[in-house]
Amino acid sequence: MPVTFDGKLVVGITSRALFDMSEGHRIFETEGIDAYCRYQIEHEEKLLEPGVAYELVRKLLALNRDAERTRVEVILLSRNSADTGLRVFNSIEHYKLAITRAAFTNGASPWRYVPAFCAHLFLSADPSDVVAALDGGHAAATILPRPAEGTVSHSAHVDDQLRIAFDGDAVLFGDVAERVFRQGGLEEFSNSERLQAREPLPGGPFKSFLAALHSLQSEYSADACPIRTALVTARSAPAHERVIRTMRSWQIRIDEALFLGGLSKGEFLRAFGADVFFDDQQGHCESTRRHVATGHVPHGIANEASG
Repeated sequence: MPVTFDGKLVVGITSRALFDMSEGHRIFETEGIDAYCRYQIEHEEKLLEPGVAYELVRKLLALNRDAERTRVEVILLSRNSADTGLRVFNSIEHYKLAITRAAFTNGASPWRYVPAFCAHLFLSADPSDVVAALDGGHAAATILPRPAEGTVSHSAHVDDQLRIAFDGDAVLFGDVAERVFRQGGLEEFSNSERLQAREPLPGGPFKSFLAALHSLQSEYSADACPIRTALVTARSAPAHERVIRTMRSWQIRIDEALFLGGLSKGEFLRAFGADVFFDDQQGHCESTRRHVATGHVPHGIANEASG
């Protein structure tokens, strides 16, 4: 029988999101592709350090441990050639990451293989690839680099439970409500959401990824689930009701919902212990990456306004 990804959560990730390849990227940017290739081949026996999304990937793959079937598949999607990518696979083997499938595109954009691999999520350090994937209808985020040494606070939770947090508008939901807010202000937004409280919001780019997570969660009892999700939004009452009813209409469980009314999200994400947080607004992401791994979702009106 042919191999399929039916019933699996599939995540595509680039080399620079998985490992710290900052030095190689610096050489590529300053000295060009030939110097980069020489550098990677000369250092292919030197292990790469874990990158921003490494811990997320480790916990995703841990869901396969002691399972009767493979629940999660992580695919490497890399702009490296197979030759320069050997260092990446050497590091994957060293860290015992069960990643066996890859696409090395030798400089071309690897996002094109997201639909071919049936990936629910694409994580990259290249914003242009992420925008292209989102435009193609796929959940995607730019994994932001860690801030300067010494500025990151530590999570309140250090365990093997996978914890993923999402912003609402323009991430889990479409940006229709965000457009009202930006065009008419807070009062008009609040009135609009109150009037449409029973009308579900349209799905955003991460709805299908959340649904796939929910499907995995349903295989476990509530008190033994290794996955925990959270909605962390700037909304507050009365705009909370439409969100709650939307999730109910989708029949998708969210474990925690934080309605912060404009408060900074970083400390709350740290308290939740998020392995990654996805938000559409660059300003929020710059703040939250000081606390947790953060993926910018360049989607919706907030990103149209910023060019």
